[in-house]
Amino acid sequence: MKYIPNTLSAMRILLSLLLLLTRPLSTGFFAIYFMCGLSDMLDGYFARRFGASSKFGAALDSLGDFIMILIVLYMMFPYLDLTLTIILWIGAIGGIRIASGIVSLLKYKTFVFLHTYGNKATGFLLFCFPLLFMFLGVEKAAVFLCMTATISAVEELLIQIKSKKLNQDIISIFHL
Repeated sequence: MKYIPNTLSAMRILLSLLLLLTRPLSTGFFAIYFMCGLSDMLDGYFARRFGASSKFGAALDSLGDFIMILIVLYMMFPYLDLTLTIILWIGAIGGIRIASGIVSLLKYKTFVFLHTYGNKATGFLLFCFPLLFMFLGVEKAAVFLCMTATISAVEELLIQIKSKKLNQDIISIFHL
């Protein structure tokens, strides 16, 4: 039972790679995409439920999220027709995330993503982006997602700067 969370995270990585064999926004794409999302929700649940949380598991979960996001962005990019403003905004968010990673490397000798509510909300919206894109249009969906991602990225950077010790499971800056 203790291997279920890591198996689910590894499965998300493999499913994400399998996405590359589908046509974006097709039935096959969404079927695999939702399995990726389900594995992401369940790995954390089972890790807590079975007391199977580990640094390796947290890193594997973050890696799975990162790979999935990169692949989906790669696949969706030709369909997005993003404005220069949105592209620059996404770059700025990436810059903030890199700065946060550098701070964690310097302070704690490890690169971590924090499990804040803001990061969870951003992850959820990233997961919902293909649906938001279809219903709201690219501009509104991108602005909504970028606003949330900016807030969570800045919060993570501030937590990394201000915290005295590493707590990957901190829920917000208000819990320092």
